[in-house]
Amino acid sequence: MAEHAMERMSTRNPAGGMARSIRVIADQGLPFADADELPAASGRFSDGRLWRLEVPSVEGPDAMQVVIDEARRWCIRIDRISQGSGIMMLTAAELMAMSDMGVAAGIEVCLFIGPRAAWDIGRQPMGPSGAVANATVRGADQLRFAIEDVLRGIDYGVRSVLVADVGLLSIIGRAKARGDLPADLVVKTSVSLPCTNPATARLYEDLGATSLNLGTDLSLAQISAIRQAVDTPLDVYCEAPDDFGGAVRHYEVVDLVRVAAPVYIKYTIRNSPGIYPSGKHLEGLVISSARERVRRAALGIELLTRYGV
Repeated sequence: MAEHAMERMSTRNPAGGMARSIRVIADQGLPFADADELPAASGRFSDGRLWRLEVPSVEGPDAMQVVIDEARRWCIRIDRISQGSGIMMLTAAELMAMSDMGVAAGIEVCLFIGPRAAWDIGRQPMGPSGAVANATVRGADQLRFAIEDVLRGIDYGVRSVLVADVGLLSIIGRAKARGDLPADLVVKTSVSLPCTNPATARLYEDLGATSLNLGTDLSLAQISAIRQAVDTPLDVYCEAPDDFGGAVRHYEVVDLVRVAAPVYIKYTIRNSPGIYPSGKHLEGLVISSARERVRRAALGIELLTRYGV
């Protein structure tokens, strides 16, 4: 990997003006240049597939049922649904219902760990530059609350959690290694926990992440470089929400699958109001947006089918 990148860099910069910085990175087995040639990834999911489909922001069992029904109507397979409001915003009955629906439909149910700074009493997330802290876990008490949220979800059948704090990721990874959490627990990093370069991806993988959500605006070359650094499945928005930049990259899905496999392709909706934290007061929007996310996903799968991926 590093040798291949060295060859490319020597072509770009024969004088070797960055030789020292290149060596520092290359000696750690990381790519030091974006993969502009977009090499095909060799990784696969355990079932041999290049890609799987995730529908995000499925906020409760009613929305999940709509997603399942719409997937049947569009004749597409959904592999994972994720939720953003948090385990703590679902009742025990709702948690069990979503877990049971997932088992029956063969869909992974990934739920966000609830406590986070933006829903606390702190003021930094409210400041003009405070958005960077929105999804972090604030203080030791909230860290304990977050682990309690994970344990509560597990008690009701959840086997996939969405993490947005690096310290929390570390605790969960170690707890799995120690046997304190189920070995089969999927630990998916949130788009709120930025992963935008190979070194960060490697760090999250080392800490225990089993699915990596990438920044929504990375180029194919940047994504390809990340793929060279890690084996963990990547999660990439083919249509991103407005509050994360709103990138729409439908036609890129073919090349995305080729360079990033194994990869979860994800579709949300541009020009849609926020729904976190969700509840009955937003039920109509939650249901209608869930329905449209599946239609957006069907558009992406049509492209993959059309071009033989």
